[in-house]
Amino acid sequence: MFRAQVRKRMGLDGSTQRTLAFDALQEGILASAPLGAQPRLDVIADQIVWGRSPARLDLAGGWSDTPPYCIQTGGRVVNLAVNLNGQPPLQVFARSAPRPVIVLKSIDHGTTEEISSFDQLDQLSTLGSAFSIPRAALSLAGFHPRFNTEGHRTLAEQLEAFGGGLEISLLAAIPQGSGLGTSSILAATVLGVLSDFCRLAWTREDICHRALVVEQLLTTGGGWQDQCGGVYPGVKVLETPPGWQETVGVRWLPDLAFTQPESREQWLLYYTGITRVAKTILAEIVTGMFLNEGRRLAILDDIKAQAQAAADALQKNDRAEVGRVVAGSWQLNKALDAGTTSPEIEALVARIDDLCWGYKLLGAGGGGYLLMCAKDAEAARRIQHTLALAPPNPKARFVKMSLSTDGFQLTRS
Repeated sequence: MFRAQVRKRMGLDGSTQRTLAFDALQEGILASAPLGAQPRLDVIADQIVWGRSPARLDLAGGWSDTPPYCIQTGGRVVNLAVNLNGQPPLQVFARSAPRPVIVLKSIDHGTTEEISSFDQLDQLSTLGSAFSIPRAALSLAGFHPRFNTEGHRTLAEQLEAFGGGLEISLLAAIPQGSGLGTSSILAATVLGVLSDFCRLAWTREDICHRALVVEQLLTTGGGWQDQCGGVYPGVKVLETPPGWQETVGVRWLPDLAFTQPESREQWLLYYTGITRVAKTILAEIVTGMFLNEGRRLAILDDIKAQAQAAADALQKNDRAEVGRVVAGSWQLNKALDAGTTSPEIEALVARIDDLCWGYKLLGAGGGGYLLMCAKDAEAARRIQHTLALAPPNPKARFVKMSLSTDGFQLTRS
């Protein structure tokens, strides 16, 4: 990455060196997981395996979970798993198919794709594709020779030996670019369903680490906060030591700030109707991590410390302090990347600023969901009235959220 930057300063093309840097990171993360898998059909012919996961709301610490920063220093985040409008918003269904093919269906996109070759599974890096995530997950589950040592010549041959094809249906009831960790949690949900369907016996920890690998295979980068935030229930602090991030420590925190009757009314989740894809943001910030940019590393250290401040405030059940920490977390995110906000977003929050202890755009920011901690129940009603009277665009709306006490769930018909 340093060579790429030198060439850029000289007015030369450094893209080859830049790609090599990201390839080295990908190879290191792939090598950190035991990736050999031998899928074995483990369902009755008419059985459906159904997985569902909540979204995650990041309160503090986001970006400290992102390689290579966390590989060098470890990461720490505080987040909570939430259902939206009473349901886990990310759902995956798998069942057997009579023909030796893999059929992928996206309920929210209304599209279908049929995969009949290993080459089709290799088509991973098309940004925005409805099926890049399940293709990568299927590869990791052993349906590609790169991750399977049995030596099948074709996918059809492997599926014949497996006992038939697969049909996988996806439902992501969250807009893309929302900041709720949708892609990573969906990847973890697909991996969890495949683990059960194919007798792979992966633990939650295994699923979360393999979701990190999926992000690398898709060249979107990303850290471990999102999938861990959705797979594990409740309010928690997640922490890793320096290294390849194979193990994420989970410590649950008191949830009274979100579950007491008066507390529930103070937290509002608002979809701004504005989205921003995280891949381009990640590439820029991860480049700064590679180059050990002093300013950015100092901000990342403060971001990680903010996660501890959030944990301390939750331990005291001090809602006002939790709100202020959330606000501080967003200020640090904006210092790390100016694109975390926009004039439209700033105009929106200016209308409700005096009614909140704190607020932040979730995830990489720039748009998506805005989490607000109102000062009291009356302030919450005024916020809802204000934004309902004049939304920033036709898509903007409030969404009901509730703490998930289950995290990732798996059911068989």
